Amino acid sequence: MHPRKRRSRNASAMKLVGKLVGLFRVAADLTQAQLADRAAVQLETIASIEQGRRTLLPDLARRLDQLLSTKGALETAVENMPEVDLIPAWAEQYMDLEREALALSWFENQVLPGLLQTEGYARAVFRSKVPVISSDEIDAQVATRTDRQSILHRSVPPTISFVISEAILRDRLGGDEVHSETLRHLLACTDLPGLTLQIMPLGRHTHAALAGPFILLETPDYQRLGYTETQRGSQLSSDPNEVSILSQKYAMLRTQALNIEDSKSLLNRLLGEL
Repeated sequence: MHPRKRRSRNASAMKLVGKLVGLFRVAADLTQAQLADRAAVQLETIASIEQGRRTLLPDLARRLDQLLSTKGALETAVENMPEVDLIPAWAEQYMDLEREALALSWFENQVLPGLLQTEGYARAVFRSKVPVISSDEIDAQVATRTDRQSILHRSVPPTISFVISEAILRDRLGGDEVHSETLRHLLACTDLPGLTLQIMPLGRHTHAALAGPFILLETPDYQRLGYTETQRGSQLSSDPNEVSILSQKYAMLRTQALNIEDSKSLLNRLLGEL
């Protein structure tokens, strides 16, 4: 399915869910501002959901069902949004938010963050999938991944912090040529405005994120979200407790990782060893 068709199909589902939220809110005799206050979110969040411009996340759907006495109707609607072919539904929702994010904080311990991957590295990632996917699917996913990187070059880019494991940099995914190209690309990225890159060195005695990678995201209306992935799925959360835990982890990771200058020196050293 063409990427534009995937987005339009999800947009239709988002509009339908938004209409439901608006109908249930009016039936409960609440304004958008009153519902936002009771749900502990920004007014813009409720307005955007009702207009079909923002995805209703599962945990917020559950809270709204409780506040509006809708007996799980919104959570059920969210759970049954249409599937997509090449990009899992929640991953696509994350990418929609990523395009407009004010800030991103990203920890990875196994593979380079998608926003930092070269085309060659991305192709090696998708070629490593099990079960194997077709060359057409690989081409489509590589194109989608590299298109995402346009946010790094916006006139006003988001503020982005990356903490990545040194193990990622020592792996040679895609072969020696891709490896050297990747290291040079990462060095170039360290000079981009608003972007910081820190490397978590090997051999540490403590580590704040042994449970795996995650992303923190801040939306244009200052909502903070957490995003995590597993082998077979992913999850977006706006729950303040969950986001707070990830924020604490990320703050600790930044103190445990090499600082920005030492991280750049390590990249140069690894490149010099090739």
